[in-house]
Amino acid sequence: MDWRMGTGDAYALLEALMLEARGVEPLPAIAREVGGKPYFPTCPDLHFSLSHSEGLALCACSERAVGVDVERLRPRREGLPAYALSGEELIWLKGHGGDWSWFYTLWTLKEAKVKCTGEGLRRPPREISVPLLEPGESRVWEGFSFTALAGDGWRGALCEKFT
Repeated sequence: MDWRMGTGDAYALLEALMLEARGVEPLPAIAREVGGKPYFPTCPDLHFSLSHSEGLALCACSERAVGVDVERLRPRREGLPAYALSGEELIWLKGHGGDWSWFYTLWTLKEAKVKCTGEGLRRPPREISVPLLEPGESRVWEGFSFTALAGDGWRGALCEKFT
């Protein structure tokens, strides 16, 4: 899997990644599956995912299904963690001080997973299981490879189908 983080347009970032890492130029035409997941019809063995948030962009491409998410850190409504996280995840969040940066670490892992599978957020987020990772950690878990990313004012995640 190749990935790149930057500012600005996620599609421009994908085009640069495709050229640098894959030697593909220009960017192939993009279509969407029924559920909305983007793909390259002319390159069916190459998968990609894009995410953007308030001037940040993250993209990845792989020979396997892949998903990414990036989020700027910002406060949200108070009840969101209880809605979005499982009991185990809530305990983990509270054990890390309960601030929004830790919530977004878990949230981006969940978003990356549903982008990887193509299912999207069609079920309650607390039912979407992910490993409990700290930023910078990676783990193969339940058939997926996860990586938690972080920087000043943002959190992100990569998920790739492993099996």
